[in-house]
Amino acid sequence: MTTVQDTLTILHLGLGSFHRAHQAVYLHELHQLGDTQWVLAGGNLRPDMPETIAALQAQGGAYTLETVTAQSERIYTWIESIRTVVPWTEDLAGLVAIAAEPGTRIISFTVTEAGYYLDSRHQLDWDSAPDLKADLAALQQGRAGSTLYGALTTLLRARMKAGAGDVTLLNCDNLRHNGERSRSGLLQFVRALGDDALAQWIEAHTTSPNAMVDRITPRPTAEVAQRVQAATGRQDGAALMGESFIQWVIEDRFINGRPAWERVGVELVDSVAPYEEAKIRLLNATHSCIAWAGTLVGYRFIHEGTHDPAILRLAYNYATDDAIPVLQPSPIDLAAYRDVVLERFGNPAIADTNQRVAMDGFSKIPGFIAPTLRERLARGQGIQSVAVLPALFLAYLKRWHEGRIPYTYQDQAMDPAAAHALCEAADPVAAFAADQVLWGELAGDPRLVQALRDASAKVSQFVADHSGAAKP
Repeated sequence: MTTVQDTLTILHLGLGSFHRAHQAVYLHELHQLGDTQWVLAGGNLRPDMPETIAALQAQGGAYTLETVTAQSERIYTWIESIRTVVPWTEDLAGLVAIAAEPGTRIISFTVTEAGYYLDSRHQLDWDSAPDLKADLAALQQGRAGSTLYGALTTLLRARMKAGAGDVTLLNCDNLRHNGERSRSGLLQFVRALGDDALAQWIEAHTTSPNAMVDRITPRPTAEVAQRVQAATGRQDGAALMGESFIQWVIEDRFINGRPAWERVGVELVDSVAPYEEAKIRLLNATHSCIAWAGTLVGYRFIHEGTHDPAILRLAYNYATDDAIPVLQPSPIDLAAYRDVVLERFGNPAIADTNQRVAMDGFSKIPGFIAPTLRERLARGQGIQSVAVLPALFLAYLKRWHEGRIPYTYQDQAMDPAAAHALCEAADPVAAFAADQVLWGELAGDPRLVQALRDASAKVSQFVADHSGAAKP
């Protein structure tokens, strides 16, 4: 832990809803205890969220968080831990300046699974990542990058040149082994750039702890802002809402100090692996299951699907039959964790949409679901319950192919042409099971093919049983 008394900075890349409902809240709570040594600065790597960024700038980085309990109690908190909001510029000049300050000791970031551009062997997937190639060219020409790796390269080059000292690179997202994998991806990128000096500096002067984060944070809606104004009198263009449950587990490997997060409930551990696996397999995978199934039968919200006995049974059976057995032994009571997760999903006050949770299936299947399939097959165990999840996604993908998903489906890792071709194949199940992006070394395995055929028949029956019962 640092003993420096001057203000120290965490620079966060990506001022989206999750960061502001999670990491910023923990630091705010530490400030409430009188420990104000650390503050947040943040900005986006791309010119998105302009209205939210403008609102945050106008409010000095502060905003209102509406916290909703499982009993639908709503609590409003004015969060003030973000002290500097950096407006986007193409050269990332504002972020670069903060990254090069000695008082900046942590650079954190929130990235979707697809934003790491890693294939099943944890190598940078240059062939299907035009953004990554564009960043490599930009940096070779002296311009800033806009992907995670391009931006970090830009920031860390400036820090190295300034002699600003050691810095921790902290992931705040759902990627498994996120610290290790982002570090590997970053070093692969820097070496592809030919900057051996920076690669050596990163290896010597940074650490990348693995971390696990959890809090359901729906996309902010106009209704949230209206409730905030009614409750507080504030017109807040950056208001957002999250559930009352919150969790953050971090490996305690910070190279140049950190906040005393343990005072506000953050779990600092030697290894995040068992917590990470429980969350990814029992929460993230189950969340996707409910979103895909709910969309197929006409629901809009996650809680509607969770309250549907047939959908709840699919999710419960997956967790109980196939996921929990491969997660044991664990320091966590996995059955209790499963039940808490399903209770959280059923909270109607959250109004989390299937659209938000269903996205990025081509990243979620290899990240959240395929590991359970592989481990059970390696043990000679059945995969009937877990196979239902990719079968749901295949049925969902066919709906997307036919233009029958009632919202825009977003998937950074999906090649739309390849996905359409898969759906048009003479045998879509076999084509789906053979997809290397989804399955890696498991692609085409006869056991996978048969399990997906059986599960697809179960999904078809599930959809048929719901036909005629129009959902709102």
